[in-house]
Amino acid sequence: MSPISRNLQAVNESIAAAAQAVSRRADEVSLLAVSKTFGAEAVIAAADAGQRLFGENYLQESLDKIAAVKAQRPDLLLEWHFIGPIQSNKTRPIAEHFDWVHSVDREKIAERLSDQRPPDRQPLNICLQVNISGEASKSGVLPGEALDIARRIAVLPRLRLRGLMAIPEPETEFEAQRAPHRKLRQLLEELRAQGLQLDTLSMGMSADLDAAIAEGATIVRIGTAIFGQRHYAK
Repeated sequence: MSPISRNLQAVNESIAAAAQAVSRRADEVSLLAVSKTFGAEAVIAAADAGQRLFGENYLQESLDKIAAVKAQRPDLLLEWHFIGPIQSNKTRPIAEHFDWVHSVDREKIAERLSDQRPPDRQPLNICLQVNISGEASKSGVLPGEALDIARRIAVLPRLRLRGLMAIPEPETEFEAQRAPHRKLRQLLEELRAQGLQLDTLSMGMSADLDAAIAEGATIVRIGTAIFGQRHYAK
């Protein structure tokens, strides 16, 4: 068993334990393996261990990686999620090459993704990023703006608005970690009560995995615990 395979097994066991602790099923939580800064070989090793969902932050790196994985292993059917900041002039390749985008933080980005999504591909799954902790340094719409923006995004063609994503302010105490995740879940429930068909809460990373799952996360984004320490030098 490779190190990545062992790490994946441990992370999946952690997800199952966290879900069981709050009477949820493990299969209610999808693991998104955040493969940024790691090469195609690491993705293939994870895929060979059963992982299918991969998250990327940096556009050019991810496009090269997607192409390399496809060239080396055309048999692998992987799902690619873009989770990084999006510049307006970079939306076309995201619309063309990804299955999900978690980091839509303004209507203009959604409109461009809608316009540029190839018509022969399935609708692009979208999460609206919410600045749930109100941090000046974080991207995302404010909670009070979410309903209005979500309604406008939901009617765009070739997109499917799936839910909300957040990166809460780091906390070390469990109950403090739960609070922003609870706010995001409650916001999703409010949007659903207004008629939006949403099913996704993308929240939770290695440090706050248990708290996110306790508050209803359906996708957790885990990188270092699977692939090891990152090397940012390109």
